[in-house]
Amino acid sequence: MLSRSVRFGLCLFLLLFSVTLMAAPGDTGGTGGSNDTGGAEDSGDEGEGEGEGNDFSCPSAELISGRMITDICWSCLFPIKVAGVALGGGSGRIPDDAADQIFCACEDDADGTFQPGLTMSMWEPARIVELVKTPGCSPTLGGARLPTGSSREKGKSADGEYDNSDVSFYHYHYYAFPILLMLDLFVETRCNAGGFIEMDLMYLSELDPTWNNDELAFFTSPEAAAVANPIAVAACAADAVGATAGRPLQRMFWCAGSWGTLYPLSGHDTSTGMVSDTNLAAAKAVAALHRRGLTRGTTGSRNLCGSSIEPMFPKDQYKWSMFFPRAEADGDHVTGETTLKWGWGRSIPGMGEDAVYMLWRWNDCCMVF
Repeated sequence: MLSRSVRFGLCLFLLLFSVTLMAAPGDTGGTGGSNDTGGAEDSGDEGEGEGEGNDFSCPSAELISGRMITDICWSCLFPIKVAGVALGGGSGRIPDDAADQIFCACEDDADGTFQPGLTMSMWEPARIVELVKTPGCSPTLGGARLPTGSSREKGKSADGEYDNSDVSFYHYHYYAFPILLMLDLFVETRCNAGGFIEMDLMYLSELDPTWNNDELAFFTSPEAAAVANPIAVAACAADAVGATAGRPLQRMFWCAGSWGTLYPLSGHDTSTGMVSDTNLAAAKAVAALHRRGLTRGTTGSRNLCGSSIEPMFPKDQYKWSMFFPRAEADGDHVTGETTLKWGWGRSIPGMGEDAVYMLWRWNDCCMVF
């Protein structure tokens, strides 16, 4: 057996020898050593940037942080209606077709009997919609890159069909974000349309061929043929006036107020500015999900005991607030509301063209005794 001192000396020799071997490749002259050091520093900087989400091509919205409390418009929850009485005031309006009765009754799934209750209605922050230029980029997840594979980007069509100078195109990611349930506030499980109880990724446009192709999008929403004319487009001016006053016109299902038209339900549209472009794309995404039965109606007496399929986009059911790049923390806006009222200063040069919106949903519910 070797003595303790001999073993220690042998270990020290091996350590010094390994350090010498590691330093040898850079010890070829002053210039080579300087270049190796500089490369190591650059590599460290890149790793630090990726860890902190500082990649400008895929920024971080910092949703899972203190901003989840400070940059959400909590006053936008109000008014809350209990037994037909509006409480709390607040900046939110009540949809025209919201339930207004005092009492309600829902069938018990266990024995089929009806249980009486009181109606309760409110605005709830229910979904997150992010719009990104880079396929797979997720500002909501801290600037992570989703493994979506290869996706065609705008302006890279082989036939030159599209031109980035005047056409807007964004990919979208649709997240469940039931923050009231996550905080164990207000909402009963029965009144949770979709059944999500935590944040979850629900839909990605990179995997949807209709989002990149107007012709395929037409076959999923053939009603677009009825409104694809100048008269229908011009009529959207009335919806723009109503939306700016906080009352989008539900009968004009093809209009998104001052943002433009919803059809076709694809990612292509004429560019009018980052703020309106991204919110229009988000509205199209929600409309397309409604058309396919993947998003449900929660407004009205028919939805007191559970959500229902709503194939046409119920503009009156939703409102929006921007979360990134600059949070709309003290207000909200309806679909089609002019950006002159809420969009000033929300496009930050150098931060990319991505945006994250919080989707508020009016929820009518029967709270059984």
